[in-house]
Amino acid sequence: MKANFNKSPDGLLPAIVQDASTQKVLMLGYMNADALEQTQKTKQVTFFSRSKKRLWTKGEESGNFLSLVDIQLDCDLDTFLIQADPQGPTCHKGSDTCWNDNNSPTYGFLSRLESTIQDRQENPSEKSYVSSLFQKGINKIAQKVGEEAVETVIEAKDSNDDLFLNESADLLFHVLILLRAKGFSLDDVVQVLQNRER
Repeated sequence: MKANFNKSPDGLLPAIVQDASTQKVLMLGYMNADALEQTQKTKQVTFFSRSKKRLWTKGEESGNFLSLVDIQLDCDLDTFLIQADPQGPTCHKGSDTCWNDNNSPTYGFLSRLESTIQDRQENPSEKSYVSSLFQKGINKIAQKVGEEAVETVIEAKDSNDDLFLNESADLLFHVLILLRAKGFSLDDVVQVLQNRER
C-alpha cells in the first residue's frame, strides 16, 4: 500500500474507521507508516497517538479492539478508509461511535419508510391507508401481500418494465407493513440472509 506520508509535515495521515457491517463511521484517528504496518501485521487497528506520541492500538486498555477487515486509500493517497469489526464500544466515553451515534444498520430510504409505517401504526389517522390496514388486522395485511405478490408475478411475465417496477414497489411496501404488524423489521430479515451467507 503506497500511502503518501510525505504529504503531512508530521508524517501522519487521517484514518477514517467504518464498521464493516453497518457502514457507520466509528472514529477518526491518525496513522504513520509504522501504525499502518502494525495494523496490517496484527489485524488490530493501530494509530499513532498525537497526545501519547507513540503507537496506540485501539482497545489496548479497554479491550474494545477494532479488528481489521479492509484498508483503502483515497485518490490522493493521503487518507485511509478502514473497514473494521468493533469488539465493543469505539469511543473512550462508552458510546458506539465517537459521534455518540448508535451503531445499528440503516437502509436509507427504506429505514425512513419503516419509521413512517411505525408512526402510522402507533398514531392512527383516518386519512392514512397504512393506519387503515393496521386497523383491519393481520389477515387483511397478509392478504394484501399475497395480492401484490401475484400482481408482481403477472407483470414479470409481460414486457412493461414500469408496471413491473410499480408492482414490485407495492409488494415491498406491503411486506414492510406485514413485518411491522408481526413485530419485526427489515433488519431482522437482513440478519436471516446474513446468517445464510455464512
